[in-house]
Amino acid sequence: MRLLLFSNSTNTGEEYLGYTLPYIDSFLGGIERKALFIPYAGISLGFDAYFEMVKKQISRLSVQLISIHHIDNKEQAVKEAKIIITGGGNTFHLLKSLQDEGLIDHIRNQVQNGTPYIGWSAGSNLACPTIRTTNDMPIVEPEDFNALNLIPFQINPHYTDFQQAGHAGETREMRLQEFILVNRHMYVAGLREGTLLRIVDEKIELLGKKSCRIFHYDQTPVEINPGENLDFLMQ
Repeated sequence: MRLLLFSNSTNTGEEYLGYTLPYIDSFLGGIERKALFIPYAGISLGFDAYFEMVKKQISRLSVQLISIHHIDNKEQAVKEAKIIITGGGNTFHLLKSLQDEGLIDHIRNQVQNGTPYIGWSAGSNLACPTIRTTNDMPIVEPEDFNALNLIPFQINPHYTDFQQAGHAGETREMRLQEFILVNRHMYVAGLREGTLLRIVDEKIELLGKKSCRIFHYDQTPVEINPGENLDFLMQ
């Protein structure tokens, strides 16, 4: 199983998908570069515009991209995909769309059988057991929150320690502490912007220039830096 899970698509001041492209190129190596794109999180852009944005950038890596929303037989498209790419946006809409089309099990089976999976933001949330550590508003109601369950831990994309002066509301860390309080068996990786997880079978690497904050019940949150061992997350 091969996964590339980004916190975000674009860093401030950079072009769209700019920082992701070298990682994607290295990840894909010499495999056949025909990819199926899942745009269902892209509510604000619209699926056509979202697909064209990603296609323009990913074609620089000689990746031939098609979008699942243009295809009638979506189940067959998933089964024939050489690469699956899931973009960011609203995680609830992404999950509901895939549930409504009956594609969750098919995508999971493909990836578990070796089809490379690339996701950012909502696309990374989708790889987790559930989407309950997304930052998004539930603009639609999925049948449940169960996601692809490709990895045994949760990701919180766009993780930040920032607390605005004068703001008395909960911090991101407080929200994640609530999650682990009621999900005591689960690790959560707070994935900061500009970072990503590369997973090959049971081997996991943090890439980028920032640390990742790891949460687990009854443990003080810890910072893991790129190059340090994260394999315990895959246990």
